[in-house]
Amino acid sequence: MIQGKETKEKRQHSTTYIPYSCYECHIPEYYNNVPMHWHREFEINYILMGKGEFICGDDKFVAGEGDLLVMPPNMLHAAYPYQDNPLIYTALVFHPAMLGANSNDRCTAECIRPVINGNIKINMPVSRGRNHYDELKLSADHIFSCAKSNLPSGDLLLKSELLRFFWLLEDDEAITSRDETKISYSELIRPALQFMMENFRENITVEQLADLVHLSKSYFMGCFKKAVGVGAMEHLTQLRMNAACDALSSTDKMISDISFHCGYSNLSNFNRQFKKVVGCTPNEYRKQNKTGDAHIL
Repeated sequence: MIQGKETKEKRQHSTTYIPYSCYECHIPEYYNNVPMHWHREFEINYILMGKGEFICGDDKFVAGEGDLLVMPPNMLHAAYPYQDNPLIYTALVFHPAMLGANSNDRCTAECIRPVINGNIKINMPVSRGRNHYDELKLSADHIFSCAKSNLPSGDLLLKSELLRFFWLLEDDEAITSRDETKISYSELIRPALQFMMENFRENITVEQLADLVHLSKSYFMGCFKKAVGVGAMEHLTQLRMNAACDALSSTDKMISDISFHCGYSNLSNFNRQFKKVVGCTPNEYRKQNKTGDAHIL
């Protein structure tokens, strides 16, 4: 899903007229992974098949078929393959206005805005066993059906279902107060993630990233691994490989040009790294995945 130049996605998920977008994500078929990123909208993920490793803020967990994930605006999040399991999930990304975030009534002030600003945390994943899981799953089915219909009348039902969905979450005690005393490693390294996404084509060092967030090299490396799940240089490679996969599947650029554009001055090194990370050569990947931007529902 991430195709912009910054950790904050440049892809426009919502407009004033249509305040949401719906996507289908296949890992590793469409993308090898979804690197750490954030955006101004809410996101609901509905896992249709398989399992994946997810990072949402400072929480890391494995989620599987039937699980629901709810990311508030500006939360850093990522998705990775889990063992040899393919992962297929549908994602709805929607503007907070869909939940009436601009209103000044009691439910908005006490239930919606605290989720947006981080004072209330949503525990994930939402799995079978919760009191309202069956109702939440049914509500999610309605939500994604309305989104995929892409009709003005469907937007009416989508708004109402989103409000019902969040009411079910809160009624099931899936929403709890955040522990303000806990160190947020994801927030400590957010500027470094932003810098890496903007400059992944350049030579970047761990020392440079540590200086950027005013941490010692060793402490930064520990914080980064805890927040992202991989080391800084491995994350940099993931960013470059995802950019390469995107270019290979959606453009006709020469592989040598893609290699250089993704930060590799040596084509042989690029080919070697690509096969190590993706599992096939760039040319093989292009033949198998020449789909353009076909993942938007």
